[in-house]
Amino acid sequence: MRFIIITGLSGAGKTQVIRCLEDLDYYCIDNMPPALIPKFAEICYSSNGKINKVAMVIDIRGGDMFNELFNELNTLKASGYNYEVLFLEANNEALVKRYKETRRMHPLARDGRLIDGIEKERDILEYVRKKANHILDTSSYTTAQLKNAVTELFEGDENGRGGIVINIQSFGFKYGIVLDGDLVFDVRFLPNPYYKEKLKNHTGLDNDVQEYVLKFEQTQEFVKRLNEMMAYLLPYYIEEGKSQLVIGIGCTGGKHRSVTIAIQLYNFLKENGYNAIISHRDILKDKY
Repeated sequence: MRFIIITGLSGAGKTQVIRCLEDLDYYCIDNMPPALIPKFAEICYSSNGKINKVAMVIDIRGGDMFNELFNELNTLKASGYNYEVLFLEANNEALVKRYKETRRMHPLARDGRLIDGIEKERDILEYVRKKANHILDTSSYTTAQLKNAVTELFEGDENGRGGIVINIQSFGFKYGIVLDGDLVFDVRFLPNPYYKEKLKNHTGLDNDVQEYVLKFEQTQEFVKRLNEMMAYLLPYYIEEGKSQLVIGIGCTGGKHRSVTIAIQLYNFLKENGYNAIISHRDILKDKY
């Protein structure tokens, strides 16, 4: 069970962090009253694994209730429930700039200057900061960089490849292109098993079809270059904070060549530690 409490300065990025964790399949709650934490933890820990990643934002928006945070966290610890506290902060210049850009009012500066509200909040949160397991200074972070840091902290692996889901989909151009594809590759230039009587009624899931498609030099060269391109591109997609990438591989009917190449790409990505999934949109549509 990963049970994360997100807190910190207003404007430091708590909303972006909770969205990032949602993309990582965490069950997320924003502005959780501290008094409800122990009961909610009990529900999560007794779910038999159905809820095993939880994140909640708790901050000064809760008013006087926020002061009860560590009493409730002590209750968690006494009950044997583990938790982590992530504290987000930023320098005054960054916080003022963000509030000016969004034109939002600081929760502690309703009747005064913005900088006074920021400093007051720092004083209130100093004790919380000292108790945090993780502290992120987001002063110089872009949204993508913050997302990358959170992914690395709570979901990343030694390769830094957690946090992006790569969906590979084979399809047939005669049924239309993949509408949500980020990258689409046309493999209709490869030799077509459809024109081989023994193969036309089979699919790229069958070894005989795969062997036929892959035996050609142009296929081997294409697979090599496609893998090299993905190895080059994916770290940059991750750096920019992309959480999902859809790659379409298309041939005429979506039954032979596209399926074969999609499988080759899927195997390459899995072997290199990426979170890839594969589907074949049109594999059953052609009836011969």
